[in-house]
Amino acid sequence: MGQDSTERIVRGLRAWVASAAPGARLPPSRALVAEYGASPVTVQRAVQQLARSGLIDTRPGVGTFVRAARAPRALDHSWQTAALGPAPMRSSGLSATQRTAAPDVIGLHSGYPSPELLPERLVRQALVRASRTPAAVTRSPAAGLPELQAWFAAELAATVPSGIAAPSPRDALVVAGSQSGLSSIFRAVVGTGRPLLIESPTYWGALLAAEQAGVALVPISSGPAGPDPDEVERAFARTGARAFYAQPTFANPSGARWSVATGEAVLEIVRRHGAFLIEDDWAHDLGIDADAHPLAAADDDGHVVYVRSLTKSVSPALRVAAVIARGPARERILVDRAAEGMYVSGLLQAAALDVVTQPAWRTHLRGFREQLRTRRDLLVSSLAAHAPAVTVENVPAGGLNLWARLPEGTDVGRVVRECELRGLLIAPGGEWFPAEPAGAYVRLAYANADPSRYAEAAGILGAVVDGS
Repeated sequence: MGQDSTERIVRGLRAWVASAAPGARLPPSRALVAEYGASPVTVQRAVQQLARSGLIDTRPGVGTFVRAARAPRALDHSWQTAALGPAPMRSSGLSATQRTAAPDVIGLHSGYPSPELLPERLVRQALVRASRTPAAVTRSPAAGLPELQAWFAAELAATVPSGIAAPSPRDALVVAGSQSGLSSIFRAVVGTGRPLLIESPTYWGALLAAEQAGVALVPISSGPAGPDPDEVERAFARTGARAFYAQPTFANPSGARWSVATGEAVLEIVRRHGAFLIEDDWAHDLGIDADAHPLAAADDDGHVVYVRSLTKSVSPALRVAAVIARGPARERILVDRAAEGMYVSGLLQAAALDVVTQPAWRTHLRGFREQLRTRRDLLVSSLAAHAPAVTVENVPAGGLNLWARLPEGTDVGRVVRECELRGLLIAPGGEWFPAEPAGAYVRLAYANADPSRYAEAAGILGAVVDGS
């Protein structure tokens, strides 16, 4: 009710300010209390909201006044063109996945789960508890909170087969999301100007991080079961690369999942060439029909640099991830992270650790996966019914996305633009290819939009593709 009263006063004062002259003095608080029948605290809250909006100026001891409107002027930033030089990034703007959707738009573009799928209560409680600990006012160790390092290491160790040495807590480095981890790995392990083998299609953020690190990309075609090991072998021999970035489990965007044989073969190739496999296990917690079995669990000689994030399963507000690496590679990555960001907020680390160690965490994951199954299957059936020309070649066993192919020769840009005009946001597939796209693809995320509108979304996409 207090919030309702505040909004009522804000609306009234906005109307008063709109009709008042610049510099006019607002009625005193006592008069506003009497006029609106509200408490002094509620009136003060409304006035503060107007001040934050830039409509009024508060001068302590003098009064509150309508802010004078500043005359707009044309801004000229053209001097920066010469100062900055050519853009180093592959894209001139934000990814389509990062766009903000209007409330009435169907957003199948975002790669983040809808808030109602996340453990909101656990996260809020964890943040409150963390704020009462020393983590709220102290600097975190550069490698991360020891307890969180131990948790990440134990999670990987739980899948290690007999005869393989499990990772130690020291092998884990806590980073501010997998994106920052990949940036450091590409700089520290691959190196500027050096070749990096990379699946095609692959995560657009990895492409961006690699380009910013000055890494030379070597695309490796990858299908629903992963890349052809023979092609990986030839690429290593041809380029002399010392690293291969891959997503063996529920790859973004395609949902591909490497077979056991492919994983074993690629790991053997990496060892034979004295190289690294950079394994991005971004969807570790997002299995639907299968669980994640990281290749890093089968490696104890330091050939696999493993990345795991909690952003998609805990909360995008807690950007906490880990890199698990052994030997000198671990030290180089740590030095790069310390130079780039010094350390990750101890408050966020403590909150993330609190969430994943609660008994309710496993319960949440089970429910989360069932929700993903329902949404995935509903979107697949909606496309089949309302957009038959759109093909989903691989129904993913986990993850958050469908990789949909449009008819040959389709102008993907036109489809994306016309869908947006009709109230549907989708992501063009070109963003996920390190070279020219292998076909007309779009990525459709099934974990964010309201599932009751999937049929409507499929109908829009089908009509645009058909040209109707």
